Amino acid sequence: MIILGINSYHPDSSAALVIDGRLIAACEEERFRRVKHFSGFPTHSLQYCLKEGNVELKDIDYIAIPRQPKARLMRKIFYGIKIPELARRRLFAWEKMFAVKDELAANFGVDAKEIEARIIKVEHHHAHIASSFFVSGFRKAAILSADALGDFASTVWGLGEGNKIKIKREVAFPHSLGFYYTALTQYLGFLNFGDEYKVMGLAAFGEASYEDEFRKILEINGRGFKLGLKYFLHDKKLVDMDFEGGHPKVDTLFSPYLEKRLGKRRMPEGEIEKRHKDIACSLQKRLEEALLNIVNSIAVDSDNLCLSGGVAFNCVANAKISANSRFKNIYVPPACGDAGLALGAAYYVWNSFLDKPRACRMSHAYWGPEFSGSEIGKELDKHRAELSNINCSIETAVNDDDLACKIAREISSGKIVGWFQGRMEWGPRALGSRSILTDPRRREMKDIINSKIKRRESFRPFAPSILEEYAGEYFEGFCDSPFMLFALKVREDKKNLIPAVVHVDGTARLQTVNKESNPLYWKLINEFNNITGVPVLLNTSFNENEPVVCAPAEAIDCFLRSNIDILVLGNYIIKR
Repeated sequence: MIILGINSYHPDSSAALVIDGRLIAACEEERFRRVKHFSGFPTHSLQYCLKEGNVELKDIDYIAIPRQPKARLMRKIFYGIKIPELARRRLFAWEKMFAVKDELAANFGVDAKEIEARIIKVEHHHAHIASSFFVSGFRKAAILSADALGDFASTVWGLGEGNKIKIKREVAFPHSLGFYYTALTQYLGFLNFGDEYKVMGLAAFGEASYEDEFRKILEINGRGFKLGLKYFLHDKKLVDMDFEGGHPKVDTLFSPYLEKRLGKRRMPEGEIEKRHKDIACSLQKRLEEALLNIVNSIAVDSDNLCLSGGVAFNCVANAKISANSRFKNIYVPPACGDAGLALGAAYYVWNSFLDKPRACRMSHAYWGPEFSGSEIGKELDKHRAELSNINCSIETAVNDDDLACKIAREISSGKIVGWFQGRMEWGPRALGSRSILTDPRRREMKDIINSKIKRRESFRPFAPSILEEYAGEYFEGFCDSPFMLFALKVREDKKNLIPAVVHVDGTARLQTVNKESNPLYWKLINEFNNITGVPVLLNTSFNENEPVVCAPAEAIDCFLRSNIDILVLGNYIIKR
């Protein structure tokens, strides 16, 4: 049984291929198009998935689409009458999304009649939950999906058991934790789609001095929460959400009343003042309170919790849930946002619609493209003149042990390394396949990478990759974090050992590295530990204000235009 999941004409368009319950491939279109959060049709992702599975379009049995127009139909009709342009936009998007066979035929040069797959429409939040629960390994768990909006709901929660998802409660449009956080992110001057994570980092620098006002902006109650709608615009008029041109963007969500209460908005290039930090802190704290209110209300006879939806990327909130709820085991998938809808829709069809046995436990995120040594060598040949012009040497490692030893020594001496290995990560986090790595013991590395390579805001932290075996020694309240989705307190006696990855509030967004999941990356960190006595590397995504690199050519280009000292492509080592 072959199932193709597709998220298209929506931010973070993506594709996933499941064959007989086994995940074969999953990737986001932005990596191929080089457009952040690309929202068009995921042609390249689909091509990759089909190639990886060695299947053709005519072989597909089911196409899973994470949208269900019939869901919450009366609410959709109500707002369609209230905001007619919104209805027109939605109908146009649905028409394009469900004409998927025509899109596939046009993009792959086949007759649409050859594509006999049955199209299954999966409700948005069911797809989110499936992307977490059905690959978590839990037979039973509390489930929570929270994002901006999908099929006119923003938040749903309930029980996952066996092959079934049972929704107990939901919060419908216009009330939304996603819109809440995005609106305040815009107010704070971060206007690019997906900038919410910047505000999460900024929040650590402030105090929750605006918490009284935020109790009005986001009201918490026995049914979950509701927004103080006078602070927002999205329920009153069409807020332009342009997802059709490939470059997603969202118009202003907050109202003049919010500026009246909090003061004039910060412009993108404006100074970040203390009040902005305090507003960010108050915003973050209130989100955590709302999520904990919901999580602690879920009446499920289980110690397990599965989180999904874009709000689950908030690793600070995830850690608060871990520390302040009764749930002992929390699973958050690597692509918990909208990219994960493709995978979730496919597994919803396999497990719930077809009632097939659970067959996948996602313990790693390496589901994207991989490149052979010969492919890397050919790409290097194309760039040899450019590399020679900047006095680069090229050598090869004999084997993985040799590679790990050489690069660990270079990192311990202060070098910054672009690390390109194996299959690309699924989800937005670099997890040791497409990473920039350096020494976390060197406090100055944070500023060096921020200013000279990433060229981003100085307040944003970097993450540690730590050998799984040592995580409890370095972090308080340790929980498994293979996908870098929990920000935990660094133990007091370890902070001075890894200052470059400790945020101002004493936390770090850790990645726990498992020997079986990524043996080469584990080996590299272990060699660094043998040299330094510290089982941690500073890890950030291999990019420079662009999507994370996918192919060798992009890695080489990033190396050439940045201040990375060493580029490791497979077993090739390129040094400046």
